[in-house]
Amino acid sequence: MNTTTAASPATAPATGRWRQLVADWSSDQQAFQVSWGKAMMWIFLLSDTFIFSCFLTGYMTVRMANTVPWPNPSLVFSLNIGGVEVPLLLIAIMTFVLISSSGTMAMAVNFAYRRERVRAAVLMFVTAGFGVCFVGMQVFEWSKLILQEGVRPWGNPMGAAQFGSTFFMITGFHGLHVSAGVIYLITVAVRLLRGSYDAVGKTGGNYQIVEIAGLYWHFVDLVWVFIFALFYLW
Repeated sequence: MNTTTAASPATAPATGRWRQLVADWSSDQQAFQVSWGKAMMWIFLLSDTFIFSCFLTGYMTVRMANTVPWPNPSLVFSLNIGGVEVPLLLIAIMTFVLISSSGTMAMAVNFAYRRERVRAAVLMFVTAGFGVCFVGMQVFEWSKLILQEGVRPWGNPMGAAQFGSTFFMITGFHGLHVSAGVIYLITVAVRLLRGSYDAVGKTGGNYQIVEIAGLYWHFVDLVWVFIFALFYLW
């Protein structure tokens, strides 16, 4: 005797709707009035915002609750230039480089939507170059603190022991984002030069991936502004 039963009329339409939803999103269709790729980037950036917010809130809590004097950032992050200690010089250069990279990334997005893929790719390479410079200066900063100042994640000779752990955790996590962004930008730029996005879309080309990469890069730059203000200027 055949025991197979047909799906109820109420279940079949519901299943069909879910299958259609999955098919639309997996084929990069529109979701929430924006493309699926852009929506996913916004969701990722929102989750990353929560993480950085927790890190910075934890840092402020530890610093305000600490009874041991906190190291003076102007002295800790100074550079000796011609025998003169210049406070926060390296940090100012790092900030200038990263903010400048936002400008080149914005121009890259503009050229991408004008379908000038070569100029867009070149500007993305320039943006990635700024990112490499930033990470290189951060490596120099870490090396100076570890080798010359004796700062460790579990303590430092200049004051509160939590200074090292919070500094390496927050700046290291941000540096990891910049490094990942550099790889991301270079990958997209290379594919842009090869014309990988020219045959996508009904209009003969879809360069929205450049804007999506730009969203990530602008987010990384914005986070650095908060780190700069709370960690280096406070």
